This record gives sequence, structure tokens and C-alpha cells, in this order.
Amino acid sequence: MTEFRSDLMRLLSERGYIHQATDAKGLDALAAKQVVPGYIGFDATAPSLHIGSLVQIMMLRRLQQAGHKPIVLMGGGTTRIGDPTGRDESRKMLDDDTIDANIASIRTVFEKLLTFGDGPTDAIMVNNHDWLKQLGYIEMLQKVGTHFTINRMLTFDSVKLRLEREQPMTFLEFNYMILQGYDYRHLAQTMGARLQMGGSDQWGNIVNGIELTRRMDGMEVFGLTTPLLTTADGAKMGKTAAGAVWLNEAQLPNYDFWQYWRNVDDRDVGRFLRLFTDLPLEEIARLERLEGSAINDAKVILANEVTGLVRGIAAAKTAAETAAATFAGGGLGDDLPTLSLGTEGMGIAAICSAVGFTQSNGEAKRKIAEGAVKIDDAVIDDPSFVLTIPPGESRKLSLGKKKHAILTV
Repeated sequence: MTEFRSDLMRLLSERGYIHQATDAKGLDALAAKQVVPGYIGFDATAPSLHIGSLVQIMMLRRLQQAGHKPIVLMGGGTTRIGDPTGRDESRKMLDDDTIDANIASIRTVFEKLLTFGDGPTDAIMVNNHDWLKQLGYIEMLQKVGTHFTINRMLTFDSVKLRLEREQPMTFLEFNYMILQGYDYRHLAQTMGARLQMGGSDQWGNIVNGIELTRRMDGMEVFGLTTPLLTTADGAKMGKTAAGAVWLNEAQLPNYDFWQYWRNVDDRDVGRFLRLFTDLPLEEIARLERLEGSAINDAKVILANEVTGLVRGIAAAKTAAETAAATFAGGGLGDDLPTLSLGTEGMGIAAICSAVGFTQSNGEAKRKIAEGAVKIDDAVIDDPSFVLTIPPGESRKLSLGKKKHAILTV
């Protein structure tokens, strides 16, 4: 492991955040002698980010923990175009009110993980629509467009992927990398930003911004990316069979969020504790050495710590108690997903779909036939079974060992 002088680079290195850096030694020297304002950009295409973005948010938290200034860049302007990176199709256009509402909703998670304010190391949130909307198109082409060559832009994976798959890329999307590069130059000029961080898929866009800032202003700025985050089985972080694992409670109940972390692969526990919690490295090393069923204790700690950071201590406590009541005591925890049935009852397949356990009645019927569906721990193997519940009572619905819900009238 490279020996770094600055608290920032040591912290990022020890916890496994560093994949690529444009000039690690230069950034280390700068961070050792002054406060470094650094930023990461986030889309505003939905009311919540999902856990695929959590490693980036945690990088901003580490930046602040090391005594530097996080800048959260919301892409209110670039969201109107859409980042083509890793996408086969164009995004649908969102109106201004939807984008503004999404940003307001997303901010609530950042406020739990960062300290915002006016101090030298306090976090700030900015919206690139504030400056991109003021750019005249001709002025933009004259001042910025001359620093980008079509030859170079065609080499980026985001463009090559579309061309190789013969998927159309609009001229609007093709301009995304120019605007993202301009963001870095603007933040460097107006807010003293010297560092842009992001996932490894953003390397080309980050380098673009560094080169543009150097060519236009002669300013030295830096870039740093995290490794592509996948689970031990090779799946992309943040995606499950049931859908995205959202950071906001409105998009995913606290219990489901907690349960995601409780159910991670044994091989991921140590890495995730380093990336997504503030636990000391010595304690993480101890938890990582646990074997057999004892590793489940480490998973509960992981779930409690991450849920506590993202959703709040109370949410983590309630989710843990619900899990204990459901798995250990066989009872019904208060934080499980709940579905109210009518007095006439509901078919078991429709119930599984309505509570979100399956994507369709057809999938539900297959699970029922496999014996994976239970009511109060009794297997239901008849797809035509209709469940009715007496007034004032409730039932526990289970799909496999990990999905549970409360059914009421």
C-alpha cells in the first residue's frame, strides 16, 4: 500500500476507495497542507439515489472527516440531457418541477451523512443548472467546444457502446461530456474545487474536466475514482431481483433496507464494513475473521451501522427488533411491510405480487408450486388458495427464509 502523508489519502486508501488517481502524490501533497474542496456529481432523475451511489456519498463523508470540504453537485442541468455512460437508450425528459422535487428529496439523505453550513469544511450542495442555463450556445461552442475533439470523444466507452450495439445516441447526449467537463472548470473557478471524485465509469468525464480546466485557466486540479462496486457473486451493487435498493425511506421501507445489508454474502462483510461504516479498522478486522454462523453477528452489525447512518438510529433499532421478533421469536415485527386485505379475502398469488414479493402472478404461482410461500410458517402449495382473515387478527406471509410481511384486514 502506498504511504501517504495526508489524512485524506490514508483514509481513502485504508478503507478501499481508491481505484484510479490522476496524480496521487500531487493530491496527497495538496491535502497535507490545505483544505481541499472536492466534489462528486449526482443525477436528479428520481426522488432517491440507490445504494450504488452510497460509496460516492461515503467518499464525501471521508473527505469531511479528514478535514476537507465536500461539494455535492446535483445535476439539475445535465439531468435535462442524460448521462449516456453505461446506457443503451436515451433517458426520458423531466420537467423543472420534477427535477427540483427530486433534488429536495435526495438532499435529505446527504443531510444525515454530511455536515452542511458556511464553515471552511462544511458541505454545500450546488445545482449545475444555475450556471449551465446562463451559457449562450454560440458562446459555449466558441469557448469550450474547441477544447474537445470528435476523435477523442468517439473513443469513450459511453459512445462506443452505443455505436457497437447500433443504438442511437442523440446530439444532445453527445454534449453531456462537454457540460460535465465545464462543471469542473466552473467549480474550480468559483468555489476553489481541486478534486473531483466518482465511480470508475466516470474516469473519462473526470479527465475531460481536468484537461479543460488546465487548458482554459492553467489550474492544476485532480481526479480520483473508486473501483467498480460489485458483490462477491459478481452482481452490480444496488440491484436485486426485487429491484433497486433505494436510500430514501419513501422508496424502500426501513426494514427492507436493513435486511439487504443483513443478507449480504459472507465474503462482502469486511469490505462493506470498511466502505459503508465508521467502525474502526481494528474492529472490522475482528469481525472479518468470524467464521460459520458467527459471521451473522457481523452482518447484523453491518446492517445496524449502515441503516443508522442512512436512515437514522431509530430506524436501525426498529428494523433489528423486527428481525429478531420475526426470525428468533416467530412473532410479527412492527416494521415489516404490511398489506390490508378486504373482508372477502384475496388470492395467495395476488397477495405475493401486491406486497412486492413477486413481479407478477405468474411468478407468484411458480413460487407457490415450489413450496416457497408460507402463511404463519405453514406451506401454501395451492395457487388458487384464497386467504381470509378474521377481523382484528393478522397473518405472517413468508417467501423463502428472507421475505416476510404482515397481512391484516
